[in-house]
Amino acid sequence: MEISSTRRFPVWLLVTWGVTRLALLLFVFKVWVFPGPDVTTDVSVIYHGWYEALRTGSFPHHDVTWQYPPAAALAILSPALLPFADYAHAFFDLVFLADLAVFCLLQYAGLRPGRSLRGAWMWTVGVALLGPTVYARYDVMVTAVAVAALLAGTRHPRVMGVLAGFGAMVKVWPVLLLAGALRSKAWIAAAVTAGGLALAFALTMPGAFSFLTFQRDRGTEVESLGSLVFHVARRYGWEGEVRLNYGSVEFLGPYVDWVSGAALFLSVIAFGWLLLWRLRVRHMTPPAIADAAFVAVLVFTVTSRVISPQYMVWLVGLAAVCLCFRGSRMTVPAGLILAACLATVLEFPVYFGDVVASDPLGVALLFVRNGLLVAATVTAARQLWLGTVTQPAPTVPPQASRTHESLAPS
Repeated sequence: MEISSTRRFPVWLLVTWGVTRLALLLFVFKVWVFPGPDVTTDVSVIYHGWYEALRTGSFPHHDVTWQYPPAAALAILSPALLPFADYAHAFFDLVFLADLAVFCLLQYAGLRPGRSLRGAWMWTVGVALLGPTVYARYDVMVTAVAVAALLAGTRHPRVMGVLAGFGAMVKVWPVLLLAGALRSKAWIAAAVTAGGLALAFALTMPGAFSFLTFQRDRGTEVESLGSLVFHVARRYGWEGEVRLNYGSVEFLGPYVDWVSGAALFLSVIAFGWLLLWRLRVRHMTPPAIADAAFVAVLVFTVTSRVISPQYMVWLVGLAAVCLCFRGSRMTVPAGLILAACLATVLEFPVYFGDVVASDPLGVALLFVRNGLLVAATVTAARQLWLGTVTQPAPTVPPQASRTHESLAPS
């Protein structure tokens, strides 16, 4: 994915992005029909319903499918910016613009001296592989904020903190961008931003934090790592069922609580490992800040009770930022994420019926996708540890000393 001169205008990159995004738009506008269930109903039915509730000044706190922090309301209400289009079409147009913003940010970063366009290629190919689902969810909008935060983080920690705090109030996970932020400025800015938004929503809109209860009551989603236990168990007479529950298709029945508890335990272990890594870090570089954010989101995604297809957008975006830096150690994990994107579009939406039925094809696709994610997680965590803890700090040229000193803890 490297080109000979990063200073040349990347014509083929732009053409590839344009062609693939035109195809995605044709799919969500239903000019072309993508195999599997209609992925756009979340926008036309669920999001639109939330939109009507939010317009009244209240969160849809009686709807168990509303499981997002309060600033998510901004994404759901955003189609009002395009009053000339119906809700779904306006939403798709805005997601397209968010996609374009990420592409431009990664291209700009990749054309800078000492950087690489591999990140822009990663985003272009990864999003295309995921199919039209990415344009029928608001995760691209959140990822745009996260990409901007990481790219700003090496020089402007306060900007990174503000964007991470805002992103966390839209969909929680961007708080993990701060995993590699060693300066207190980023953490303080994030806390002030998130706290200010939380207070503003709590005072002005009822039900701002009802999502916390709904998230607590979720089960084991059929695409998660833990779901593989029940996909196999169904072949041997397990007496549970698969049902739409809390907005996703989940396993319900005997031992589901055990598996959900095991997933939570793994998330605690992941947090403990990240904390240990922070305590053992010997040196950080700009690439390592992005690498740490990628690893943090990756480990919590894999250990989650839910691994929806749109979660892959987060990983593609963060891996793309890593690849903008020539010194990143995440090349192999990024490649595994691309392979997982291909497996993801096959398991949802193309063969989702086989997944829900626990048919051999569906289970095989899940084993492949989740296996690739586990492999990416282990590889990425090992590379982060080796690059920042085990290996000695690289010799810094005198002219670069100021840059590295700016990354030291305050």
